[in-house]
Amino acid sequence: MEKNISPFNYSFWDLHVAIQDSMGWLDYHLHSFNMKDPVTDRLIEIGILDEDIDLLYREVLADHTVKISKYFNENNCKARYEYDFGDSWIHTVKFEKILQAAVDEKYPKCIDGKMACPPEDCGGIYGYYDLLKVLRNPKNEDYNEMLEWLGGEFDPKKFDPKDVVFDNPQKRFKLM
Repeated sequence: MEKNISPFNYSFWDLHVAIQDSMGWLDYHLHSFNMKDPVTDRLIEIGILDEDIDLLYREVLADHTVKISKYFNENNCKARYEYDFGDSWIHTVKFEKILQAAVDEKYPKCIDGKMACPPEDCGGIYGYYDLLKVLRNPKNEDYNEMLEWLGGEFDPKKFDPKDVVFDNPQKRFKLM
């Protein structure tokens, strides 16, 4: 039986996996969180260290070792999350409030959302807009190729929180 970790004990790795799963992405690329350290007021970066580059140029805290409760609070409520440094999907993650955890509830839990996520590796925001343009016109010469690449139909307006399935972050970390 899997251990249900309290959201209070989640690490930034756990949050990253929850974001990936809710977006429908496959976690193929590097990511990072940037936010202020509430104690020092310095901007910090939390993510996966690229040992070939990061040891020389920047300090990155290992996301699987850093608890989100240490950084997120009512006064320090926003983080910048970037996924896929080539496509540069940049999000603002905002702490809104702490809810009482239900004893029999499984976390994380997707409670709301709008529209489908851009597909993995579609080329960033501009590539996504190009994809949508192609899909709006079945006569476009790239239409069938894009449908095949997507694995079938794609409705950019469709999203149902009940369809989101969350992986176990510890199992995913072991696969890296």
